[in-house]
This record gives sequence, structure tokens and C-alpha cells, in this order.
Amino acid sequence: MIISPANTDDVADLARLLWLDTRKEKPDQRSVDAFAVELAQWWAANRQSHLAFVARLLQPEIVGMAWVALVPRVPRPGATSRLSADIQSVFVMPEQRGQGIGSALVEAAAEHATSLGSVRVTVHSGRTAVPVYERLGFESSRQLLQRAVYRSMVQTDGS
Repeated sequence: MIISPANTDDVADLARLLWLDTRKEKPDQRSVDAFAVELAQWWAANRQSHLAFVARLLQPEIVGMAWVALVPRVPRPGATSRLSADIQSVFVMPEQRGQGIGSALVEAAAEHATSLGSVRVTVHSGRTAVPVYERLGFESSRQLLQRAVYRSMVQTDGS
């Protein structure tokens, strides 16, 4: 298995994995190719803050991915370059799961964030993946809180 940072040549494969990861959510896109174009545009605009790591086996096809979002934090006296990181969109092809690929991807993304000076690395996990993240050293924290955003279905008529 080879874990490496993704590059622009990997966008089509990243789009395919993101597409597969959300297929139960019924994406709005008409095709994975159309989504690949949108992903390429989004990544070009967000390359400074988002990096993807990919996993390959012996063939060149990507079998897994993990993204890391880097977020600058407000400076403090004596600490003007604070950074946080969030692991996002970890996905491994179903037939490749259970081989440590996801763990290796998360480790690569977290180590990258730490090497850049991130003071914390977070992940928002689905319930079934929590034990995996705990094995990798992630812990629940009472200090890390979240507020759900509810979108109003009420539409105004402009009056």
C-alpha cells in the first residue's frame, strides 16, 4: 500500500470516491464526471486549506482517501501561528476495508497537520467508525462542542 498526498491528476478518482461515499444520500449531480469538474474547481480555490491523502495498492487506481482541512486560529501572545486541523471525508473502497488502509490515511493526514504546527486534530465520525478513531488516539472531549444548524423550510415572499 502506498499513501501519498493527492494531486490534480487524482481529481477524477477523488470525485469517484466521494460519489461512492455519498451514494446513499442521493447526490444531486447528474454524473460523477460533472461532480469531478466541480471538485476540481473547489479544490483549486481551497488548496491552501484542504489536502487529500490517497491510498493505492499495486495498481495506480486510488482505493481510499482522507482529507485534512487546516484552519488558522486567532493568535495569542507568544503564539501567533496557531493552527487546527479537521480530518474529513475518509473513505475506503468496501472490498479493501479491514486492511488498515483507512487507519494509514488518517495517520498520514494527522501527521501532516501536526508537522505544520496544528495544536489539535479533530474528526467528525459516523458511529460505526468511532472505535477506529479511538484506536488511533482520538478521544471524546467535553470541551469540543457543536451546534446543529437547522435550515428553515419557511420561504419568504419578499414582502
